[in-house]
Amino acid sequence: MPLYVYSITAATHPCRLDGLTGVGAEPASVRAITAGRLCAVVSDIDEEIRPKRRDLAAHQAVQDRLMADGTVLPLQFGYIAADDQTVTQVLLERADGYLEALERLRGCAEYHVKASQDENVLLREILHDSDQARQLNDRIRAGDADPRLPLELGEIVSNEVRARQEDLAARLVQALVPLAADHSVRAPADGDILSISLLVHDDDKDTFLQAEADLAEQVEGVEFRYTGPLPPYSFV
Repeated sequence: MPLYVYSITAATHPCRLDGLTGVGAEPASVRAITAGRLCAVVSDIDEEIRPKRRDLAAHQAVQDRLMADGTVLPLQFGYIAADDQTVTQVLLERADGYLEALERLRGCAEYHVKASQDENVLLREILHDSDQARQLNDRIRAGDADPRLPLELGEIVSNEVRARQEDLAARLVQALVPLAADHSVRAPADGDILSISLLVHDDDKDTFLQAEADLAEQVEGVEFRYTGPLPPYSFV
């Protein structure tokens, strides 16, 4: 029977799965398959699984339960295996790699940081710093009807915005990376200038969170959004 696979853990993990049901319209109980020194946490399925809200929540609930008791290798949503035998075979064949990853992630959680910048603040900075941009803007505001002026100003501002945001993002990464055991930078979206995942050891959690808060106070015109602790999806 097909299985939905949530996570891989060490065989010594408690795997307290009582009361947990998995993904699907008629969710089955979540259970563990043990093979050698590893376990895979799975549930039976009889349908194609799509990323619906209920199923995403069920997937995350399993990760949260497991993470509360020890280290996990969380799989991304949607991983399907043919049957128990297939899962057992994979655990045995890839045991060394999984055990190494579990050791590397021991005692760690993922924190995701996004940052966006107030465009009005940035525009004022550009007009203050760039004589050319300021002169063009003054001519437009004074009523100069030359159609080339808005295009020239727009090009200058666009180039400055891109360069300044890239520089700021690089400086933010430089400030955050020393606080983590590992990191993964993603392409920002939806107007953000930064999207970074950081792997932080539990012993360093308070220091990391305080440093994040201090950074947010120090950088004017930037809004930070923090998520965590999360299962370390980005580092499996």
